[in-house]
Amino acid sequence: MVLFASVVRVGDGLPLSASTDYEQDKELQETKKNIKGLSKKLSQFPDRCTLRTGPFNVNFTSALGVGYLMVCTASYPNVLAFCFLDELQKEFIVTYDPKRIRNAVRPYSFIEFDTFIQKTKQRYNSPRSLSTKINLSDMQTEIKLRPPYQLSADDLRSVNGFSHTSSKYKGIAPTQMLDPVTLPGIVSCVLSVLCGGLNLLRGVHAIESIMQNDDEDFNYVIAFFLGTAACLYQCFLFAYFSVWRDSKSFLAFALICLSNMYLYELRNMWQILFHVAVGAFMALQIRLRQPQGKAPDYNV
Repeated sequence: MVLFASVVRVGDGLPLSASTDYEQDKELQETKKNIKGLSKKLSQFPDRCTLRTGPFNVNFTSALGVGYLMVCTASYPNVLAFCFLDELQKEFIVTYDPKRIRNAVRPYSFIEFDTFIQKTKQRYNSPRSLSTKINLSDMQTEIKLRPPYQLSADDLRSVNGFSHTSSKYKGIAPTQMLDPVTLPGIVSCVLSVLCGGLNLLRGVHAIESIMQNDDEDFNYVIAFFLGTAACLYQCFLFAYFSVWRDSKSFLAFALICLSNMYLYELRNMWQILFHVAVGAFMALQIRLRQPQGKAPDYNV
C-alpha cells in the first residue's frame, strides 16, 4: 500500500507539499529521513527511479523542475506506484503556476495539496477500485519501454553525505538493452560503413582537387562528409539505445538522400541508388531492433 508521498522542488529540494501522516513505525520514519536527503539530489538522477530500503520501496519521478516521491510497501506493484505519481504530477502542474513554484521560499508552501494526495492514496490503497486502473495499460507500456532506474545502497549513502558523485547520471534513463543483432542487421552495418568510407574517400579527393584547382566547388566536400557522418550515425543508432531513436534514424536517412541529390553530377544513377538503398535498409533495421526486457516488478 501507499504509505507516504511528497512533492519537492528539484533545484534545491525544497519540500512543497506532503501527506500529513502520523505513522510511528521506526523503519518508515528512517525511510522518510532518506527521502529528505534524496530530494536534494534529484537533479543527479534519471527522471524515474526506484529505491528499495528494507520493507519499503521509494519511487520518484521528476518533470518541469518538480519531483514527486512516494513510499510504499515492497510488495506494491511498480506500475501502480508510478500511476500514483503520474496523477500527482498532472494535478500539481494544473493547479499551481510554474512561476509561483519557482518563487516559493518557505517549506510546504502548497500544503493544501495534501487533500488531493490523501484522496489519491485512498484510491490506490483499494485494489478493487476500478478508478485506479484508468491509466494502467499506458503506464505498463511506458515502464516496459523505459524502466525506472534501480537505485542502490551506494546511491543512498552518496545522497546522505558518505560519498559524493557529481552528476553521475546523464539523460533521462539508463541505457536499455536492445534485441539481439540479426544477420540482416550485420549486413546493413557493413554496407553503411562501406558507404561512409566511400564518401570519406571521395571527400578527401575533393579537397585535393580544390587545392589544385580553385574553380572546384567546396560544397561537394561538405556533402561527402555529411554523407559519411549520417552513415556512421545510423550505425551508432543501430548499436545503442537512444531517445527518439527512430526519428533520428529517419533524419539521418534524409540527410543521406539530400547529400546524394547534391552530388548527382559526380555520381551516376546506380551509385546514388546504392547509397540511398543502403540508408533505407539501415533505417529499417534500426526500426526493427527494439528495446528488450521488462521492468522489475512490472506485473500487477
